[in-house]
Amino acid sequence: MKTRLFAAALAGLVAWTGAAFAQSYPSRPVTMVIPFAAGGPTDVLGRVVAARMSEVLGQQVVVENVGGAGSKRVAQANPDGYSFVVGTVGTHAQSQTLYKKPLYDAVADFTPVSLLAEVPIALIARQDLPANNFKEFVAHTKANQKTMQFGSAGAGSATHLGCVVLNSALGVDITHVPYRGTGPAMQDLIAGRIDYLCEIISTARPQVEGGKVKALAIMTKARSAVLPNLATTLEQGTDVQAYTWNAIFLPKGTPADVVKKLNEAAVAAMNTKAVADRLQGLGATIAPPEQRSSQYLAGFVKSEIEKWAAPIKASGVSAD
Repeated sequence: MKTRLFAAALAGLVAWTGAAFAQSYPSRPVTMVIPFAAGGPTDVLGRVVAARMSEVLGQQVVVENVGGAGSKRVAQANPDGYSFVVGTVGTHAQSQTLYKKPLYDAVADFTPVSLLAEVPIALIARQDLPANNFKEFVAHTKANQKTMQFGSAGAGSATHLGCVVLNSALGVDITHVPYRGTGPAMQDLIAGRIDYLCEIISTARPQVEGGKVKALAIMTKARSAVLPNLATTLEQGTDVQAYTWNAIFLPKGTPADVVKKLNEAAVAAMNTKAVADRLQGLGATIAPPEQRSSQYLAGFVKSEIEKWAAPIKASGVSAD
């Protein structure tokens, strides 16, 4: 009898403590981990959202760029709500099949908070590549695959896997040059040291409009509003789908009330016109209201892992 009473009292104390903690959360700055270098598309999107979340939460959301190991760091962090990661299709879906031994389990090691946005990927090439549209690119690539190189923001990134899917669809074997982020990859493309990138549209657009690189196709079923004259791969004869998305994840075991408060802050940011206008100007499609819950994101991640497993396995690409 005493044991049962003690257990009940302990459970009540834990519940009360958790509720009290959630009511005071956040009582200090919160860290948003971006698992990529500063200046890249995920970093830009994250900082736009973080600024508004800071206002909603009443505490500063501090952005920290932790390239490569950022998601793992959050997976191992104290589940108190003070550290969360902005994950992508690369970090939380494609990585689970690409790597022989993933650094974390994208489902088991995280608490999903909210899907933020989806962003299309564009195929861009060095300005002097002898191809002015996707059909010409296909012909040129098939004829010159032994000497060509494509770049990416790093092995396992959405930009890497976008080109993996593209190359697999074309039946070509092109040398991959991984970089530490989008910035250096773009610099080498502009300089003509690599041949092409499958780049997130928010980063590709300024270089395309500035005439520094050549845009050949958008890799989604529909054209992008920010580059409306760029035809899709499907329109040009080959259906290749490549995109990224951004979502917020906390460590597994974070209290439900804390998850709810962070979700509400993220949703409030997306509902803010200035934020929505900025993200749409970057080429992002903001997640509709029905896709912003923690429950939706949990199911979405599982479906994305399954969706990308087949093309990654079919390509034969893997990473240690």
